Amino acid sequence: MSQKPPVPPKKRLEPQEKPETASTSSTPESSSSPQTEKPVELNDASLKTGLGALDFSPVEMPQQEEKRTGARSSKDSLSTGERKRRFMSRVSLALLLSGLGAYAVYMGRDWEEDELRTKKARSEEVATTRWGRTTDRFMEIFDVFSKPAWPELLPPPYPSGIQKPYTLLIDIEDLLVTSTWDRKHGWRTAKRPGVDYFLGYLSQFYEVVIFTTAPNHIGAPIVDKLDPYLYYISYRLFREATRSLDGKVVKDLSYLNRDLSKVIMIDTNAEHVATHPENAIVLPPWKGDPKDKGLVAMIPFLESIAIYKPADVRPVLKAYEGKNIPLEYGRLEAEMKAKHVAEWKAKHKSSAVTPSFGSLFGLSSSTHTQSKNEAPPTYLEQRRREAQAQYLHEQNYIKENKEEIEKAMQQEQAAMAAQAPGSLWAAMDQLRAGGPAAPPPPSNESTPTPTKA
Repeated sequence: MSQKPPVPPKKRLEPQEKPETASTSSTPESSSSPQTEKPVELNDASLKTGLGALDFSPVEMPQQEEKRTGARSSKDSLSTGERKRRFMSRVSLALLLSGLGAYAVYMGRDWEEDELRTKKARSEEVATTRWGRTTDRFMEIFDVFSKPAWPELLPPPYPSGIQKPYTLLIDIEDLLVTSTWDRKHGWRTAKRPGVDYFLGYLSQFYEVVIFTTAPNHIGAPIVDKLDPYLYYISYRLFREATRSLDGKVVKDLSYLNRDLSKVIMIDTNAEHVATHPENAIVLPPWKGDPKDKGLVAMIPFLESIAIYKPADVRPVLKAYEGKNIPLEYGRLEAEMKAKHVAEWKAKHKSSAVTPSFGSLFGLSSSTHTQSKNEAPPTYLEQRRREAQAQYLHEQNYIKENKEEIEKAMQQEQAAMAAQAPGSLWAAMDQLRAGGPAAPPPPSNESTPTPTKA
């Protein structure tokens, strides 16, 4: 029986010695001992798993310095299309700047007669330097947002024999009418007491113009109700005829195309008349009182201006500024009447006691004698009676011919509707032709129409 070869005994691993600490290495004995190689300390994770550690840093290779060869980088190179686009953009910018410069030079030209006429100014009242003219013309571009839609709000006046000498501008909101709203009825508009008489009577003396800050679609139906037969109101001006000044809506009379010495404007808001307060009468707003008489009380003052015909109404309005015009004018008219009666009595004092030739034979009546003892009416009273009689005559005419007037108005509206273009192309053709197309000839039923064979 063979014997197994002897197995060599296993070597016992000796625990590695820990490296010396700083305290032990600093002793003189350690410094004098020979230097031994330190054992490699393994990672704790490698001891547990038995795998090699991967936390090693690669060896950094020395970087080679880039050497400039003088060649052009591909990043800075442009394609042919990009070069063309850049060139065209530069050319466009140059043309734009040249055009702006030429336009600035053109805007600095001297003022033309049409421009001065539009500005309603003389050559010495406008900018005289090139820079000033350029600035003024440039700012006029933005006038569309702040100035009226037209340079002249009213057409030229009629000849002196037809045109009424004075123009009366009247607002409607809180002056002629007032509007209220509630949940039951919504918006309701009420006419001020005496508004019909106010418009109808004063239209004999004034060119009555409605000038309101309300938009057209709101103010036009109200004006149609105030003057259904187009007898009293000559023109209508709405919001687009106003001007914006410092964020406020203003009625600038310099665009009115009327002599301002003959213009009176009645409003309830002082901001609306800020540009021409010397032409304005600001009344308290009417809030719906059915017993109000403020509008009718203004008639004597306004008719006296039209009857006496002052050369300039602005000094007259200035004298009543801040006062109760109906009360102050009523007191003045009473004083003038008393003065007139006193002068008449002083003049006819001797003739009042002298009997006439007819009275000796009983031919003179008592009424004639009584009228002889009374002062005659003043010039103002005579003209007032004539105007009142004329107003009554016009009212009677309207009542008697109401149906005919309404029929004529309907026919006129139908004719205007027939001439209105029915499409965009028809409107463009009408504009190119310079007016509406002629109506077609009336059809004749007796004329035979051709038929196909």
